[in-house]
Amino acid sequence: MTQAAVAKLLRLPSKPAPTVAPSIAPSFEVQYRMIHGYRRAFIHAGSGPNLLLVHGIGDNSDSWRGVISELARDYTVTAPDLLGHGRSDKPRGDYSVAAYANAMRDLLSVLGIERATVVGHSLGGGVAMQFAYQYPERCERLVLVSSGGVCPEVHPLLRLMAAPNADLVLPLLQMPGIRLAGHGLFSLLRVLGTDLGHDAENLLRVFDNLPDATARRAFVRTLRSVIDWRGQAITMLDRSYLTRGMPTLLVWGARDAVIPCHHGHIAHACMPNSRLAVFESAGHFPHQTEPGRFLALLHEFLTTTPPASYSVAEWRDALRQGGPTSALPAPTAAPARAH
Repeated sequence: MTQAAVAKLLRLPSKPAPTVAPSIAPSFEVQYRMIHGYRRAFIHAGSGPNLLLVHGIGDNSDSWRGVISELARDYTVTAPDLLGHGRSDKPRGDYSVAAYANAMRDLLSVLGIERATVVGHSLGGGVAMQFAYQYPERCERLVLVSSGGVCPEVHPLLRLMAAPNADLVLPLLQMPGIRLAGHGLFSLLRVLGTDLGHDAENLLRVFDNLPDATARRAFVRTLRSVIDWRGQAITMLDRSYLTRGMPTLLVWGARDAVIPCHHGHIAHACMPNSRLAVFESAGHFPHQTEPGRFLALLHEFLTTTPPASYSVAEWRDALRQGGPTSALPAPTAAPARAH
């Protein structure tokens, strides 16, 4: 099949669907493309250098709703709903981090975007890192926000949900009485000032994004691709040395109960020339808790770092030399907070 034929196939018209999601500001039209036979939803706005915003597990592009309008003033912003999430299709398919990285490449190709700065939150951070590893020639910079894929440690609730047969319990969580109890529990955690309660509103939003069996199955498949009962099953640390020429910004909330803040310090130590910013009053969603600060930090990073250059020879040499895996920080070490 010729390249032109492939491009035509990727642009097959989508099945009828609403063009604007109710929870998205009216100025941001949700678009759809059929790629490999599945409908992909995304927001595409603005003009200028390209930014790809990748949300976390169980979430969707709404996660970026508080920053898209400002970013679109100076950048071309693409914020997809990952396959199995939001308004995108939810097939019985491959929900691995590598498959998501491939999907990001395909979406950018359909939109005619050759290179982009990739911003990923939580699971999206792991997708962003995998994208940079698989397609370094297409990644200009990395921004990892409360990113997964550093150490096994993760909140016990996620480990429990990834356990065998846990998916049989998920339908019960949608029963009115249990849903009400869940909302009450999160509200109590918030009143008590716990770190998990600090993110209660956002966690409940993610919880409410699983309204039916199809969405729940996709969520469990995605979760089990990265987490088991022992915690996160994948790590980016063994390949982090490859980012030595990739401008990288790490953003974490000091009160993150889902993926602890010291993961950011460990990643920072393993990623040459990376920057780390810790939002002391934020939890797992620093881009939503303090959008103004996040936007200022991101803008400063984008304007003070040149896009990464890619050389086949340099990439080959880096792979041959390898990285100092024996010197990786111990996952159990929790460095002091950075101010």
